[in-house]
Amino acid sequence: TTDSRASRVSLTRRDVATSANETLEATNSPTTADPAPTGNVGEMDAAVETTSKQGRKEAKAPKPAKAQKPAKQAKERKPKRVSALDAAAIPYAVVGGNAVAAHVSRVDEAAVRTTRDVDLLLRPSDLEAARVALEKVGFIHRRVAGLGMPAGMDVFLDGPAATIRDALHVVRAGEKVRPDSLLPAPDVTESEPGDGFLLITLAALVRMKLTSFRDKDRTHLRDLLELGLVDADWCERLPEPLNRRLRELIDNPDS
Repeated sequence: TTDSRASRVSLTRRDVATSANETLEATNSPTTADPAPTGNVGEMDAAVETTSKQGRKEAKAPKPAKAQKPAKQAKERKPKRVSALDAAAIPYAVVGGNAVAAHVSRVDEAAVRTTRDVDLLLRPSDLEAARVALEKVGFIHRRVAGLGMPAGMDVFLDGPAATIRDALHVVRAGEKVRPDSLLPAPDVTESEPGDGFLLITLAALVRMKLTSFRDKDRTHLRDLLELGLVDADWCERLPEPLNRRLRELIDNPDS
C-alpha cells in the first residue's frame, strides 16, 4: 500500500512538470505561426530587390518634354518665311534684332539676344509679289497702324492665331522708317549669305541702328561693341551725325 501511494505521488509530480513545461513553451511561442519560407535565401533576396526596384520605377513621374528655347523657335520660323521669297526669286534681307543675333552668333553664341518677330527689308515694288508668295505658305497680310510709325507698317502673320509680336515686319528699302529718321533704310543689295537666309551686312545694320537709336538699338550696338564687331575706327567711316552717335555710345556706354 505504501509503495502504491509513492508510485501515485511520483506520477503526479511528473504530470505536473510536463504540464508546466508545455505551458512555458506555449507562452514563448507566437499565437499564430507563419508558414516557414521555402526556397533558396539568395533567390528570395533577389526577388525582394527586384520588387523594390519596380516599385521605385513606378513611383517616378515621367519626365516632361523639354520646351523649345525661344532662340530655337525663332530660328525655325525664319526659314519658312524666307524660303517662300527665295522660291519666288524676291530679293530681301533680314534686318533688326535677328540680324544682330546672326552677326553676334558668329563670335559668341552665348551672347545672342532672342527676338520673336522678324524684320525683313523689301523693296516697295516687290511688296505685292512678296504678299502672294507668303500667303501661299499660310501667312496673312495686314497693314497695321501705330508701332511707332505714323504711316503704319506692313506685317505678315504666321496664321490666324498669330500675334504682331511673332509677325514678319516689313521695312521698306530706300525709304525712311519714320519721317524724322536721319537716313533712309538701305537697299536689299547690301546683304550677304546668312544661316539659311539673306542677311543685311554689318555695316548697313550699324547704320540702321544708329539711325533709329532707340533704347533697344543702343543695347544692340553695345553688344556689337563688347564683342569687337564694332570699334572706334568705325566713327571715321560713318556719315554725320551717325559717327557722333557712335562716339557718344563708346564714351558713355551707359547713357
